[in-house]
Amino acid sequence: MEKNIVKHDYTVDQNSRGKLKKHAAKLLWFTGLSGSGKSTIANRVEQVLHEKGVHTYCLDGDNVRKGLNKDLSFSPEDRTENIRRIAETANLMIDAGLVVLAAFVSPYKKDRENIRTIVGSENMVEIYVNTSVEECERRDVKGLYKKARAGEIKNMTGISSPYEAPTNPEIEVKTEKLNVDEATEHIINTIYPKLNHHE
Repeated sequence: MEKNIVKHDYTVDQNSRGKLKKHAAKLLWFTGLSGSGKSTIANRVEQVLHEKGVHTYCLDGDNVRKGLNKDLSFSPEDRTENIRRIAETANLMIDAGLVVLAAFVSPYKKDRENIRTIVGSENMVEIYVNTSVEECERRDVKGLYKKARAGEIKNMTGISSPYEAPTNPEIEVKTEKLNVDEATEHIINTIYPKLNHHE
């Protein structure tokens, strides 16, 4: 079947969409433990970018797991497939000229490297929302840590499943030292110039 798929060359490409939108497309990938603040910070960053006239879209576990990936579990294999599908979706959105904000635990280094391969290294900004498991468990926003400790949740990252922290992310925010506004300001100051606005 695959040998019968022929790529069609469309006249309107990512570059021409960028000129229309007056900014480059990027994937801002927020990784960190559950409860680290990924979605909260991604939401705030999207708000600021939106106010600056940047065309954005936010992907997170809640909107992806309920639709595109509702057939997947939290086993290591399914986590890998979850991230692969999200990366492919983000890649289409980048081609559409959007700045995509993706907030996912994405605990495995190899999966995050695969995202970079799919979307292109020049299009990806890895943002490590660095919050200790102790702090995440203290916050326990969704009550997941309590359930994991009670044995009700298997494969809980940071408890019964590993989290492989990024060693060289483009941006790192330590939420135990920075509040949401400070973290957002740091991210915006770093990425906004890279959106090299098309005139």
